[in-house]
Amino acid sequence: MIQLIIGKKGSGKTKKLIDMVNAATEASKGNVVCVEKGDTLTYNITHKARLVDAESYGISGYGELYALLCGIQSANHDVTDIFVDATLRLGSRDYDELAAFLDRLSAVAEESNTKFTFTVSCDEAELPASIFEIATKL
Repeated sequence: MIQLIIGKKGSGKTKKLIDMVNAATEASKGNVVCVEKGDTLTYNITHKARLVDAESYGISGYGELYALLCGIQSANHDVTDIFVDATLRLGSRDYDELAAFLDRLSAVAEESNTKFTFTVSCDEAELPASIFEIATKL
């Protein structure tokens, strides 16, 4: 399952993501991972979740982000939830590339039974309709 938290900058996407990560760690019988750009969430995310700074791995572009997420999933089959903050800053603002990335990742999500949640900083109307065939808006 792929979920999107969509909104313009300052609309509370990251706060919602933090609340969801912390709730998921309480409900999950496995591991919860949060990927961010930088280390700004260190004090907001519970220590029960694994926090990954994508910048420390030089992640840029959807291909590298896809590889990182697959690597996280394949290294530990107990991962139940993966959250990604600042998706467009890690990938790009090319919405067609975002749609292709989500489509590719949906097969991984289905096969591994992992829930992926992304924050997307834009207006919902800017996104192609094909994204909403793949992902659910929160």
